[in-house]
Amino acid sequence: MPDVAGDAAAAARALDWVGMRNIALPLRVRGDDGGSLQVPASVDVFVDLRDPGARGIHMSRLYLRLQDTLVEDVLTPARLRRVLQECVESQGALSSSARLTLRFDQMLKRRALASDNSGWKRYPLEIDALLADGHLSLTVAYAVEYSSTCPASAALSRQLNAERFAEDFAAAHPLSTHVVRDWLASERGLAATPHAQRSRAEIRVELQPAFDELPVADLIDRAEAALGTPVQTAVKREDEQAFAKLNADNLMFCEDAARRVAAALADDARVQRFDVCVSHYESLHPHDAVAQVSGKGRAAG
Repeated sequence: MPDVAGDAAAAARALDWVGMRNIALPLRVRGDDGGSLQVPASVDVFVDLRDPGARGIHMSRLYLRLQDTLVEDVLTPARLRRVLQECVESQGALSSSARLTLRFDQMLKRRALASDNSGWKRYPLEIDALLADGHLSLTVAYAVEYSSTCPASAALSRQLNAERFAEDFAAAHPLSTHVVRDWLASERGLAATPHAQRSRAEIRVELQPAFDELPVADLIDRAEAALGTPVQTAVKREDEQAFAKLNADNLMFCEDAARRVAAALADDARVQRFDVCVSHYESLHPHDAVAQVSGKGRAAG
């Protein structure tokens, strides 16, 4: 059968990357219980075309390598290296480098804060893997959602609460504990509430290549622990009350949130470098409050 891809290129030039985007594949990834889960994924695959006179690469070979190798077992750095190396080898002398981008949702089961319940949360992930000169580079991009309560609004609310207390008890002397407790539990005991909003931290981490597993669940856990108020799944009244307490214990501006996540990543030996962008979807304003920070992990000194 004729193969015009073997013809000489009309405008000879080497190309940085040639390949395919948005290939549908099932992936098997590590779950937070140590087992594995199969998830639907969208995959991009590219190789360089270093021969300036070659008209094109062998795209079908790339596709078949992904089908044969990428879906076989749990996704690990070693498996990604193997797939990338096979993509390079499938092109003969045409290519020397390969890259993959994998997009899927990581599913993690989360326990409720107080009740004996749990539920699933999904975290959008993008993994970039590059093999060049025999060196594997891995980058993981992910996002976590959390609640942010404004410290300034909390201070203003406390002031109004204190003023109402002084107004209601100006003539009362002395005060008993149960009288104050009952007043605090009444509608009069809440003159104002601070504004809070759902917020999102978008994180991109370049990993050290010296680890056997992709530490996706652990990186997510570290970010949520640093923020202190991750959004919940199953919620009963006792869970909602516990969440309200967490918000009061973790008042934060977007600047505070960015620094918290950065501190957690900077202390991680698996991190080469990181970029963080937090967005607080303001309930007070029609615009968002945003903070960005980048830095190096402990492994990079």
